[in-house]
Amino acid sequence: MGGRERPVHRRDALGAGAVLLASALAAGCARGGGEAGVRGEDGGVRGGGGAPVSSPPVSPAYGSQAPAPSPYGSAAGPRRFPGWPGVITHGPRDRPRIALTFEGRGDPGLARAALTRIERAGARVTVLAVGSWLEAHPELARRILDGGHEIGNHTEHHRDLAALAERDEHSAYEEIAACARRLRRLTGSIGTWFRPSPGPGASAPVRRLAARAGYPHVLGYDVESRDHAATGVPAVLRKVTGELRHGSVVGLSLARPVTVAALPLLLTEIDRRGLRAVTATELLS
Repeated sequence: MGGRERPVHRRDALGAGAVLLASALAAGCARGGGEAGVRGEDGGVRGGGGAPVSSPPVSPAYGSQAPAPSPYGSAAGPRRFPGWPGVITHGPRDRPRIALTFEGRGDPGLARAALTRIERAGARVTVLAVGSWLEAHPELARRILDGGHEIGNHTEHHRDLAALAERDEHSAYEEIAACARRLRRLTGSIGTWFRPSPGPGASAPVRRLAARAGYPHVLGYDVESRDHAATGVPAVLRKVTGELRHGSVVGLSLARPVTVAALPLLLTEIDRRGLRAVTATELLS
């Protein structure tokens, strides 16, 4: 749909994975074989022994300055993209861009640490926020937008939306609408995108309810990080970098220690491949 697709050769993917694995182990990110670290009182990510997890240097090509505000970020609402399906899983394959998308829930300190690392690399991302998370931490909506990113709707309580829609469409609609109302109160719009919970797929009833709530497209992804089940940084890096290609939309979690620890290495590898991490709206625009 977006031009010629560039194949990902197994040899290239394995080579990149090996380099990233070695870097991760050298940086101590996979310490202890479990999740890469936990948040300290200062909001930093720390390893199992309490020492801060070191961040590898960010590629100079990305820069060390915070990204400029996105023209599609603050208070932006959903857009219709003619020619694109109701469920969008990737962008044009002929442009060197990718979109990192994050589930917004969990430890707010880890979320802030993740955003800081993303901005240090000059990248922009899309956060699909759970409404109850924003209720508990309303300042994070503005924090996301002020970093040049975009924010979207990931339901109010992160329930299984497809199952709920089968037995109670009104309650399923309210899961979408309640989060949309909260986003409007906090940011001035209902957010740029909708992604159902718990995963990226959307049944026909869910797509219909999303459209009724004001979202013409559902945002899926074609690269799943599986960071919720990862045993360490190398597992996240291998999964993402082995599948990443032009136009990819990557599904990640904003507030998992292993994800936060993996971000500098992941962003460096994205840059090494000549790709640019942009918001989902920028990817499609």
